[in-house]
Amino acid sequence: MARFPLFAVALAALSLAPARAAKTLDVFFIDVEGGQATLFVAPSGQSLLVDTGWRGFDGRDAQRIKLAAKKAHIKRIDYVMITHYHRDHVGGVPALANLMKIGTFVDHGPNREDSKVTREDYADYERTLPKASGHMVVKPGDKIPVKGLDITVVAADGNHITTPLPGAGQPNPFCANAAQHENDPSENARSVGIFMQLGKFRLVDLGDLTWNKELALMCPNNPIGTADVFVVSHHGMFLSNSPQLVDALHPRVAIMDNGARKGGSPQAWQTVHDSPGLEDLWQLHFALAGGSAHNSPDPMVANIDEKCQGLYLRLIANSDGGFTVYNSRNKYEKTYAPR
Repeated sequence: MARFPLFAVALAALSLAPARAAKTLDVFFIDVEGGQATLFVAPSGQSLLVDTGWRGFDGRDAQRIKLAAKKAHIKRIDYVMITHYHRDHVGGVPALANLMKIGTFVDHGPNREDSKVTREDYADYERTLPKASGHMVVKPGDKIPVKGLDITVVAADGNHITTPLPGAGQPNPFCANAAQHENDPSENARSVGIFMQLGKFRLVDLGDLTWNKELALMCPNNPIGTADVFVVSHHGMFLSNSPQLVDALHPRVAIMDNGARKGGSPQAWQTVHDSPGLEDLWQLHFALAGGSAHNSPDPMVANIDEKCQGLYLRLIANSDGGFTVYNSRNKYEKTYAPR
């Protein structure tokens, strides 16, 4: 396969994406090679970036975020939410702050993990905070005030909401056979997780929230309800994505921000794939660990080769609950009608 300069290929792919309609939610699932960087642009034009990918790699991930922002016609990011302080989520903050204006950083409060790498990345994050206009520390139940969207924090700093969201709170039938995993003392378990709503459209992104915290959130009652789109937790690792979470959310579509060699575990992939009512599972990368049996069909995978051009998935959602997902690699798109 012919190789082209990374940014030229990514920019060309961005230029071919479908035009954003007025009064829609525009979402870019940016390939940061097994980390997370998801850019949400509300109908109002205000934006939220969930995580910033890795540090290093000559600023690769910050550049990819900037390219997505250019396609979304925004010159600044109003809110940058850091789910937790692992390198694949917070590492790109300093480079991004040198490339784009940032309104407000959002996080769960101080780092809780005693590891050298995480302490280093958190220190870099703290040094970058003054470059933004503001800083929010959120707890479960708080709102992230992106104009035009209803965004509720459902988990943060190891805690979770105790009051159900409107219309939720029913017993979770999938909790009957719930089995806990080994306790996770890392920053993953303290991830900020959000429920996002635009009219009838609903999306859930829980960062790298791990198994036992999922059970604490979702059992015995489901305080979130269902979702149209589930951003697969923890890049599709089996440390997360319990059936008690995934099946109860009953998503129509799942989007996995995995890398070629990170995430996309066969067990987690199968759990999501088999979730009741799931129509499609889209992936940022073909997962080498999954082989042919545990990867989605080619049209729904943004990057096939391990050494890729950093292509992305894009979602455009309407307030009636309908949405379209677009693959920048092959220009394949699929529209999901309102329920």
